[in-house]
Amino acid sequence: MCGIVGYIGENDSKEILLKGLEKLEYRGYDSAGIAVRNGSGITVFKEKGRIADLRAIVEEDVFGTTGIGHTRWATHGKPNRVNAHPHQNGNERFTLVHNGVIENYHHIQRDYLADVPMESDTDTEIIVQLIGKFVEEGMTTEEAFSKTLGLLKGSYAIALLDAEEEETIFVAKNKSPLLVGLGEGFNVVASDAMAMLQVTDKFLELMDKEIVIVRKEGVEILTLEGESINRQPFTAEIDMSDIEKGTYPHYMLKEIDEQPAVMRKIIQAYQDENDKLVIQPEILDALQEADRIHIIAAGTSYHAGLIGKEYLEKMAGIPVEVHVSSEFGYNMPLLSEKPLFIFISQSGETADSRQVLVKIKELGHTSLTITNVAGSTLSREADHTLLLYAGPEIAVASTKAYTAQLAVLSILAAVTAEARGIDLGFNLVQELGIVANAIQAQIDAKEEMEQIASEFLSTTRNCFFIGRVMDYFVGLEGALKLKEISYIQAEGFAGGELKHGTIALIEEGTPVIALATQEAVNLNIRGNVKEVAARGANPCIISMEGLQEAGDSLVLPKVHELLSPLVAVVPLQLISYFAALHRDCDVDKPRNLAKSVTVE
Repeated sequence: MCGIVGYIGENDSKEILLKGLEKLEYRGYDSAGIAVRNGSGITVFKEKGRIADLRAIVEEDVFGTTGIGHTRWATHGKPNRVNAHPHQNGNERFTLVHNGVIENYHHIQRDYLADVPMESDTDTEIIVQLIGKFVEEGMTTEEAFSKTLGLLKGSYAIALLDAEEEETIFVAKNKSPLLVGLGEGFNVVASDAMAMLQVTDKFLELMDKEIVIVRKEGVEILTLEGESINRQPFTAEIDMSDIEKGTYPHYMLKEIDEQPAVMRKIIQAYQDENDKLVIQPEILDALQEADRIHIIAAGTSYHAGLIGKEYLEKMAGIPVEVHVSSEFGYNMPLLSEKPLFIFISQSGETADSRQVLVKIKELGHTSLTITNVAGSTLSREADHTLLLYAGPEIAVASTKAYTAQLAVLSILAAVTAEARGIDLGFNLVQELGIVANAIQAQIDAKEEMEQIASEFLSTTRNCFFIGRVMDYFVGLEGALKLKEISYIQAEGFAGGELKHGTIALIEEGTPVIALATQEAVNLNIRGNVKEVAARGANPCIISMEGLQEAGDSLVLPKVHELLSPLVAVVPLQLISYFAALHRDCDVDKPRNLAKSVTVE
């Protein structure tokens, strides 16, 4: 997964591919590779680690005017050189890179490739091996490519080289992003326009389940049935102020889509050379010395703090209180002898939180800032800092910073638990990897979220979110997202609390979005749904796989229950985005709001 580049033309492709991969590093990666087509065949270079590690092994004297490249984050198989892309079939005629997840790769391997030895542990290799087998059976490359695509279930973006067709790159996508860039005497392939802005600003948008034949003199788009499609290119009008948006219509949508990559980047940032999660020893000491933790935050970060409390208490066994920063500084509770203050802020410039930091420093208490911006005020002035590694978040409505905060808080809790001799009973790195894939599945199903937004929110003036335990906290964030960008009056409630007054506001057709991802209270929240439905509400139930019932509007992929907020929030982000679009709202810059709240 992560990023694809390709080039076919008259110049040496190596440097173009490497520069393109460098532009895609923000997506997250654990390995990278390129394949170059030259007179003697296809030469593959791939390596675990950064693009710089790949550069170090690429031979300068290898020249090729056609090539493909890839950055990978492991989903199937360990992050190593063997599992890195590109992959080749047995006789090395075909070379392929792939983003996405092939859900039925085991079935394909069993039904079609039982007699074909596999070199890697990836789902990707079955694609190139299957194409090779179909060609050996007498198909043309195009026929084999088309037949293989018809068998795949899941998400994919693919670029394929055939050693016997020197002037062609075969390209296809389904759910995963991919573009073809157009030039004079050359054409390119990229997951993101940013990767190839170095050579062109004209791109063809590709649709799902199309076959694209890319040659230096032109591009042919076909249906799986072989029918030709004409499509006009668009110009990526990107200047320095919005280059990070690429070809996305809004920063918010791009930042939602970046969340799986952010998850992987965070895992990588907080692992040592032995793949063990670590944090700075001085932070770990501060946590172990604390008799109580106070989380100070505002808005979305406050909602993250509520879930962070669950992580720190349930994993590490340390009592935690969560406070709205604008209130805490003027209404400070009684403090214990050894409190630790954790400040959560995307920008690190939140004035409400800073005024609390100033006061607790005067009292001599220890502080830790969790922020996305190194060198920000809260980072500089606190005793310690943990970074989110989410990359710039431009849209006012926070998305990837929120999930990054949850991920970092879970790592903080897990490392502290280990230091205190507590056995969690699960591997957090593995579970966060599963979360990243589950988030990607939600992102790939945008049409479902748009349908929910259309069905439940197109004309409403208000909306309620209900949940229990951590679902309640996720509901608070969902309500905030909806109200701040669509201007629908939205509120989040604990499921059992709605009937203690607020149910009086339920009218015929009032949308109520209910979250059901927590097994212990699944029946309780469904009882609450029946209560509001009896008063005329229009309920939308979002459940977790294993807890679903007939009639649920959306079923999320199963993840560890403690980490379910990371997945459950994504459809709420997308539903809010589409609700805002339907109402012609300014998604990235909602009225009356600013990205960094620098006044109290």
